[in-house]
Amino acid sequence: MARICLHGYISGRVQGVGYRQHTSRQAERLELDGWVRNLEDGRVEVLLEGEEDAVRELASWLQTGPVKARVEGVELQEQLLQGIAGFIVRP
Repeated sequence: MARICLHGYISGRVQGVGYRQHTSRQAERLELDGWVRNLEDGRVEVLLEGEEDAVRELASWLQTGPVKARVEGVELQEQLLQGIAGFIVRP
């Protein structure tokens, strides 16, 4: 199966609710590469890279996020593969 890369932003109540940590756990479970970080404007930014089905599964999960989150919007765009190894939570 083909590898793809998605980059984007999640808005709503997504900071201070464990969104980054839960995203990281989901990414590791799905064997994805990339990163997640909080932005100063209250959004969360993500870069996901891996097998297409797994990336799409995590992209779907981002629509809801963890229990305490209230996701209002998810904007993801496909990008060229970045060649990242592993998944990290950025500060």
